[in-house]
Amino acid sequence: MIITIFLIIILHLALFLCYNFKEKMIGGNFLNNQKIIQVEDKVPFHLLFPLSIQHMFAMFGASVLVPFLFGINPAIVLFMNGVGTLLFMFITKGKSPAYLGSSFAFLAPAGIVIATWGYSYALGGFVVVGLCGCILSAIIYKFGIDWINIVLPPAAMGPVVALIGLELAGTAANTAGILNNTSYVLDEASGLYEQVVTNIVPENVIVFLITLGFAVFGSVVFRKFFSVIPILIAIIVGYISALFTGVIGPATFQAVSDAPWFSIPNFQLPQFNIDAILIILPVLLVITSEHIGHQIVTSKVIDRDLLKDPGLHRSLFADSFSTMISGFIGSVPTTTYGENIGVMAVTKVYSVRVIAGAAVISIICSFVGKLSMLISTIPGPVIGGISFLLYGMIGAAGIRILVDAQVDYGKSRNLALTSVIFVVGLSGVAVRFGSIELQGMVLACVVGMILSLIFYVLDQLHLTNDRDDEHLYDQP
Repeated sequence: MIITIFLIIILHLALFLCYNFKEKMIGGNFLNNQKIIQVEDKVPFHLLFPLSIQHMFAMFGASVLVPFLFGINPAIVLFMNGVGTLLFMFITKGKSPAYLGSSFAFLAPAGIVIATWGYSYALGGFVVVGLCGCILSAIIYKFGIDWINIVLPPAAMGPVVALIGLELAGTAANTAGILNNTSYVLDEASGLYEQVVTNIVPENVIVFLITLGFAVFGSVVFRKFFSVIPILIAIIVGYISALFTGVIGPATFQAVSDAPWFSIPNFQLPQFNIDAILIILPVLLVITSEHIGHQIVTSKVIDRDLLKDPGLHRSLFADSFSTMISGFIGSVPTTTYGENIGVMAVTKVYSVRVIAGAAVISIICSFVGKLSMLISTIPGPVIGGISFLLYGMIGAAGIRILVDAQVDYGKSRNLALTSVIFVVGLSGVAVRFGSIELQGMVLACVVGMILSLIFYVLDQLHLTNDRDDEHLYDQP
């Protein structure tokens, strides 16, 4: 019954997204004459399918990593990612192109809850965090978004957005297998730990370079339709190179062969415990900061102000509501994804129908066992090669905020804000509050907000020596 209800909802959402918006059809010569496919553009099926596949593949590696770390079947996550994305588009009226994937922000606190009480109690925490996010969105709806320009002016917002991509650079390199990994193994004879260094495998480097090369140069030299699917082409070529270099072996295809054609995701209900909830609840600060950053950088990529239309209250509510539903059916929390932003920046394809297509494909994959298994065999060097470019594009988008806002670094406050935020975000410094650890972009965002608020108070008291611009807090 639950599956039937969900499938009916998905069908209605898909039909709504595909037919109920007023938009222009992309003609046969569109891609020859116009580089950008805008948010509201309707994409013909022969273009829609490969563009949607490209988005889903780009998001797949990171999205299924979270359920693997939690020890659950990723099929339920693929299902909820698709459902959450369709809900997000419906709630934001099809104006915000975003794909919802698995959130990494919950890993540490949820890991503690799972080890202590079990996964079902972590689900209860996800539900409460989602509910609180929905309440926060109502507060934003009531009081507006002007406060964002005060707590995160361009000199602070630029580096915070850049850090979303830059702090993931190491993750991309690790995924690609192009870094030496050091681990410690217990020697039972001596009772001491021995250092074990895993060296870089040349085959991984080859596959990584081939994938990255096709993604980079394909986005520059490909023409016509190929110019909008360089990421998908890079993934396919990278996969083929992995076959030839032996990165993918016979055991991989045996796993695909053994997988069933049809499988039902593992749905389960949450349980609630106040202690477990209090451990997970502070993550709300993290995901709210991430969401605002993602919406701002997406706004820059598509050249529209998503904080005003459809509004931060709508997008945050949609994101939080998806997380709450995820907790109710046994999935992991969802969040807007940086890889999605990177794909749009590279391809200039912003159509919500393309992302809705990726969502529907993700839902279908969750019920097709062999297909889910086949996609999960995309090797790390291929995912890492794509992530290298996508994360860099996000970092560049943060720099673009500074350029577009014409931030004056002759002013000490702007220089101090940007400098401190970058150093805090990249230094590895962490601050712990109970079971919650703030570091990287999130800690840098909090520090930037505190500094900006202090500067604002000093301005109101006329204690600053550089307040000569009445539009100091205007957001570009």
